[in-house]
Amino acid sequence: MISDTLIKLFTRDLNKLKVEIKRYKNEENLWITKEQISNSAGNLALHLVGNLNHFIGAEFGETGYIRQRDLEFSSKHIDSEVILNQIDDTIIVIQKSLSGLSDKELQMEYRRNPFEEFMTAEFFLIHLLTHLSYHLGQINYHRRLLE
Repeated sequence: MISDTLIKLFTRDLNKLKVEIKRYKNEENLWITKEQISNSAGNLALHLVGNLNHFIGAEFGETGYIRQRDLEFSSKHIDSEVILNQIDDTIIVIQKSLSGLSDKELQMEYRRNPFEEFMTAEFFLIHLLTHLSYHLGQINYHRRLLE
């Protein structure tokens, strides 16, 4: 089933996110922005945690998670261990939320807001995976530029 594949890919990439966070030699560099780069690696990590807990946890897994999107970008200097723990918790949420989805449920219509065209749940979950991958690449590049 595709839900098993999605769980494996989300888990893989979230574990890569943890590796990227741990590779920062100076934890303060997680929060640096320069020139045209407006988001720090720390804020991107918080954004990914919030995004996945909202869309997968709350919407598919009915976890009750309440997203505070503004804080994903305004919070600063959170200890990396806190972020790593949040990523671990997110992996568990994704595994629980997606493991119960049937192929029929994945083909159901889904949309994030009333102004958006419908898509399948499967399409949206793949979109979320590419969103994770996109920001993971940004974090990798950010770290290599600074260190």
